[in-house]
Amino acid sequence: METKFKKIKEEALKEIKAIKNSDDWQKIRDKYFSRKNGELAKLLKDIKEVSEDLKPKLGTLANQLKTEIAKALEQKEGEISSKKETDLERDFIDVTLEIEKFKLGHLHPLTQVQNELEDIFKSMGFMILDGPELESDYYNFEALNIPAWHPARDSQDTFYIESKDKLVLRTHTSPVQIRAMQKYGAPLRCVVPGRVFRNEATDASHDHTFYQLEGLMIDKDIAITHLVAIMKEMLSAIFKKEVKVRLRPGYFPFVEPGFELDFGCLICQGKGCPICKQSGWIEFVGSGLVHPNVLKYGGIDPKKWSGFAFGLGLTRLVMMKYRIDDVRLLQSGDLRFLNQF
Repeated sequence: METKFKKIKEEALKEIKAIKNSDDWQKIRDKYFSRKNGELAKLLKDIKEVSEDLKPKLGTLANQLKTEIAKALEQKEGEISSKKETDLERDFIDVTLEIEKFKLGHLHPLTQVQNELEDIFKSMGFMILDGPELESDYYNFEALNIPAWHPARDSQDTFYIESKDKLVLRTHTSPVQIRAMQKYGAPLRCVVPGRVFRNEATDASHDHTFYQLEGLMIDKDIAITHLVAIMKEMLSAIFKKEVKVRLRPGYFPFVEPGFELDFGCLICQGKGCPICKQSGWIEFVGSGLVHPNVLKYGGIDPKKWSGFAFGLGLTRLVMMKYRIDDVRLLQSGDLRFLNQF
């Protein structure tokens, strides 16, 4: 009889240990504690059949067995309840909380202004062109009337690439002038936005990498008045108001005559600041009538056709439009700065 008690105990504890959920727990409890068919109930019936002198001892063993099995079941019930709470905590979703919204990116201020300028010039019949940033010395200098001996190369100190083809990182978007004339001929209207490079020390108004927009118009009987009209239309459209401008003589090898078109500094309102070099004016556009030599390099007869060209600092225009006082911020990648636009 004692062997039977021991066997029931071992089986019960083994089965209780294997319990995984509430349903399993209830089945094991019923198996041992059911009043009619439970294993413990059957055991008590068997005790009635033994001799009177063994009943006290077997009764004591039966109570101990009942207590141990009950205690094991109680402990397992606690483990199951604890696991349920953990699962609920893990799977809990508070539907009253506001979900985090997806953070969408947006266009860089340089791209925004470039797109705006492209729309303005397209409305005036200009094509939008592009060209290589790694340019040949021929297109970047020679074909623009800037031979190797010309002092203008000093003001456009650039990064040269060691190669037999004399490649440079372009100093301006003007090389596309020649490429456009060779491809499309005359008449021609185009603008060329893009990134350019110069070997310069950086400060609040200068950087080694910046953006320009080149413009070219070739037709018959083109004069400076056409250039001024286009510039005024562009400035009033981009700034959404009349801007004070001035035209003064300037020298550029690829135009003749050449002009500097300046406009009043919008950051200091003409009072003087580091951006305008305390002058109250921003050097905005280098321009003029296309030099006859440049027309020849482009395959166009200067006796039949004339034109004007201009180059504006796209980066500087962005600084004026958004009143940015340090050009280095635009290339910094600082989200605190960029998220303002």
